[in-house]
Amino acid sequence: MATWITLCENKDFRTLYYRGKSQVHPALVTYVQKNKLGRPRVGITTGKKLGGAVQRNRCRRVIREAFRALLPQVGGYDIVFVARVRTLEYKSTQLVSVMEKQLRQMDVIDHA
Repeated sequence: MATWITLCENKDFRTLYYRGKSQVHPALVTYVQKNKLGRPRVGITTGKKLGGAVQRNRCRRVIREAFRALLPQVGGYDIVFVARVRTLEYKSTQLVSVMEKQLRQMDVIDHA
């Protein structure tokens, strides 16, 4: 089963924010940069503007599950997903299409 490495270091997040490509959607912001590992490293951020811990954790779960569906198509990239207030209204199946569109526009996933 394919897995990803979790981004934990603040410097990795900052590097992506400043040097990575980004795509914005009302429900999700995605930052991407190529890495040399050959497998994806993924970070998810949820701010306090989303609500309490329960709402923030739900957003992280939904984003993780949506990315899991796209994982076989993603190669060696560092990716950060930033949850927005509208993320609370989405289910993981709805977020997959948003995420896939963003990753296609940044050439992370092939346009097949």
